[in-house]
Amino acid sequence: MVFRIIVVSFLWLLTVSSQSEAQVIVKDEFLRLNAKTNDPLFTNYAAAISRSRFFADKSYFMNYFTSDKPITYSSQYAGDFTVIWKVNNMVISKIRDFVKQPIVVASFPDMAILEYEPFQNIKVQEVFFIYTSGSAIIDLTIENTGNIPYDIMLYPLVYIPEDSLQIVRYDESNHGYVFTHYEPYERLHSNLYADRGYPSNFRNLLSCNTSPQSYGADNVCDLDQFYFDIKRLSKVHENVTALNEQKGGLVNIAALQKNIKLQPREKTSIRFIRSVQDERSPESELITDAKSAKTIELQKYVDENIELFKSVPRIQFKTAKEKMVYISAFNLVRQCMLPPSGQTTNNFYVFSRNPVWGWGHGHQVMHESLSMIPYAYLDPKSAQSSQRVYIEQQYEDGLIAYRHGPRGPQVYPHEGIPSTSAPFFSWTNWEIYSVSKDKIFLKECYDAGSKYIRYLEKERDQDQDGMYEWGPYGIIENVRDGWNVVFQLFSEGTDEGRDISHELDVLDLTSEVANEIFYLKSMAKELNDTAGIREWTEKFDKTANLINKYMWDKKDKFYYNVSMADNSFEFEGASLKRKELIGFLPMWARVATKEQASELVKHLTNEKSFWRKYGIPTLAADDPHYTPFIDGCCRWNGAVWLLWDYMVMAGLKNYGYDKLAAQVADKMMLAVTTQLEINHRFWESYSPDFPVQESPSNYIWGSIMAKVLIEMYAKNK
Repeated sequence: MVFRIIVVSFLWLLTVSSQSEAQVIVKDEFLRLNAKTNDPLFTNYAAAISRSRFFADKSYFMNYFTSDKPITYSSQYAGDFTVIWKVNNMVISKIRDFVKQPIVVASFPDMAILEYEPFQNIKVQEVFFIYTSGSAIIDLTIENTGNIPYDIMLYPLVYIPEDSLQIVRYDESNHGYVFTHYEPYERLHSNLYADRGYPSNFRNLLSCNTSPQSYGADNVCDLDQFYFDIKRLSKVHENVTALNEQKGGLVNIAALQKNIKLQPREKTSIRFIRSVQDERSPESELITDAKSAKTIELQKYVDENIELFKSVPRIQFKTAKEKMVYISAFNLVRQCMLPPSGQTTNNFYVFSRNPVWGWGHGHQVMHESLSMIPYAYLDPKSAQSSQRVYIEQQYEDGLIAYRHGPRGPQVYPHEGIPSTSAPFFSWTNWEIYSVSKDKIFLKECYDAGSKYIRYLEKERDQDQDGMYEWGPYGIIENVRDGWNVVFQLFSEGTDEGRDISHELDVLDLTSEVANEIFYLKSMAKELNDTAGIREWTEKFDKTANLINKYMWDKKDKFYYNVSMADNSFEFEGASLKRKELIGFLPMWARVATKEQASELVKHLTNEKSFWRKYGIPTLAADDPHYTPFIDGCCRWNGAVWLLWDYMVMAGLKNYGYDKLAAQVADKMMLAVTTQLEINHRFWESYSPDFPVQESPSNYIWGSIMAKVLIEMYAKNK
């Protein structure tokens, strides 16, 4: 028998005397969400910038919505952290058995505050808080609102099904279990780099803020079997009063047992901490982190989060769901931020803290940095700092590399030529400045942005005709990362093969350059740079005229890429006239005429091509290569990408199509809320037609939805 069983006629359990029995209070009514299990709430949490580290950083996803599980906090490859309840020998191990289902009162980037009743008259406030990259807290304030006493046994546990959890010892002085676990470098979308310092062996401490009554470990097939470990069934139910107190061995579960006796109207608090570190680090650091987590005052951190959100626009939303998406979007981008490290003196972001992918961890890319546009409303200084990563690492010739971050600029040279990325630099900087009003930042950005455009003029316009082509490693520069109906025209639908994007004058890059020039002109005006105003005005007009002269097809009344050799819509006998979302970028860049915009709107609103249920697809639905099946990352032949749909929306507003822009926003909201209601995650891309998809989850640029909502409500003021 795995656990020691003691049958008793009556058991008096220890009454917990905690340091504080006060619940945390969310003093700002705007930030109170009261989200039910099927509401559109994002539920991943990560430590604040100041308490985060790059390696051995643990973020957790909260599952409070799956009925046949307990409230569970999961970290990729690090297992589940949860608490199982037993009240008067009744085991409550599934949410469906709760008397009152969990409600998320408030949700912040590093914290969730829940309320529920696992058993009649047992009222609970649960605070889940990611204190540091190493320590996560489950803090329970429990009140007996009834007229009889209750004996409660709490079982905090860590469950790692990969069978790598190795018990080291029980540490009496620190009230917890010490164990290790292993994490592979393999990832679904992109593996971690084995030679870059990522740990694979971890040390853990599962502890309590006061001494638990027992502890135990087990090797079970799934978490459901833990029920039988804490309650054996027979003709007469026996009361399991202690765990097996195993002190070593390979297991799946490490658990503590904390006993509480609550008299009528009595309230108490208890705190459990799961701490993790790289096994190569001194164990003393783990112990220190856990000790600190045991004694911190949670209200202080609630108040800090309230202060963080003080600057965001206080929109009077029509629905509670809109506010949940709004707060969730800010939570997503904030929790992706990390403190300066390595070769950068500025804070930077990763694409996701949980899950972690190799290509999404450690370096910024300009198109992901569009997330700084909404982030500026939450923390403009931090958004500016992120953009300064590019400025401090910019090359002397003006090049901004494909990626920048703690390992310095990453240019991925191809055929001896360094790679850059899609230029959204000055646009992002202008949007941040529009919130921060920091002219020192604006001047830095203006100088760096000017140098960058001059680099592109020299290095991405081979024939010097004023239109641009992607570099030889165009498949990453052009943001596609996978097969594209035009740029890999001769690759027969595979991700590998000939990429012709550097042999075309491309619509997307040329429009993006025009947009950058437009914002450099805006910066020049703000900085009273007369010569700059003249230079950027002339260059914008020239670029706009070239786009409209060569890339606008008068027959189809749509924009396309053209062959660099002759500016035609053919390349080696194959047509380049494929209707992609980039055909609407000239509206976003303000280069289309009113008449051209009117024609583009007809294409946009055609339900057989672009006007799909969940947004504007990257390729028209009537193209033979269109696919709405999003079965992985980087799909550009039909997937909905929120940032690009936002550009379509912005383009419509540029030309006065505000109602149509609002309808695009509604489609984006439908895509996002549908997923958040089902699985409580943001996604890299969305299916235009179906609610089922398999793209990377918790992706940073879902945060653009905060900006979408700000704009859609701003027009009604």
